Amino acid sequence: MTQQVPSTEPELAGVRNFRDVGGLPTVDGRRVRYGVLYRSGHLAHATAEDAVFLSSLGLHTVFDFRNAADQKLEGPDVELPGVRNVNLPLSDPADGVEFWKMVRDGDLDQLREILADGKGAARMVASYRMIIKDRTAEHSRVLHALAEDSVPALMHCAAGKDRAGLSVAVTLLALGVEREAIFADYLESNAKHRRYKVQRSGSSASAYSPEVMELLSPLFDARAEYLSAAFETIEDTWGDVGTYLEQGLKLSPRTRERLRERLLD
Repeated sequence: MTQQVPSTEPELAGVRNFRDVGGLPTVDGRRVRYGVLYRSGHLAHATAEDAVFLSSLGLHTVFDFRNAADQKLEGPDVELPGVRNVNLPLSDPADGVEFWKMVRDGDLDQLREILADGKGAARMVASYRMIIKDRTAEHSRVLHALAEDSVPALMHCAAGKDRAGLSVAVTLLALGVEREAIFADYLESNAKHRRYKVQRSGSSASAYSPEVMELLSPLFDARAEYLSAAFETIEDTWGDVGTYLEQGLKLSPRTRERLRERLLD
């Protein structure tokens, strides 16, 4: 029997964007069970109290979608006794170490060059499309693991917004969750207390000026247009969600039903 969550909105000091995905409605009138699927930002800065809370959830698996550069920057996840940690790097939504170095260290002119005039948002849209098309093996592995034995599970990346956001969205599609509810959950990452803290090298006011923050905002926002681009890619590539799940993610009807049995009320 799955342990119930003490709270769907705990105050975690060192983990951003944590939440239980439970309660979301499916198109056939069921709901995602509480206490089986969580999402968050990275766990590298979890405090001792955070770790006690996370341990209380009875997690089976933590899926970490960060790449080696992320882990070098932020550090490894806190160790949770008895919990399996599965690292499945997904391509960074604003790809490349050099790009992120520019985000952290670049001056205003450099940021304008790479992000202004819609270039930041276009980069995010392109990467969401790419993750859907090119990371089917990783998403398939996650769904098969959830169907077999890996719940309760926590999915995270760095901010818990893009790579984890897409992985959660794909899982919710497989469960038959209403599209509007998938968008609503995704957009929760915009709440002020959830957002990834932008870190820049300079400490002067100019490093965080209104124009700089506006230029950076496409990278740190959860925008409906990004998730829409992912769903459009599914339709453009496979025709519909059912074919995507069956052919793209190799999810048989039996496995999909087992997934629903594990994660839905």
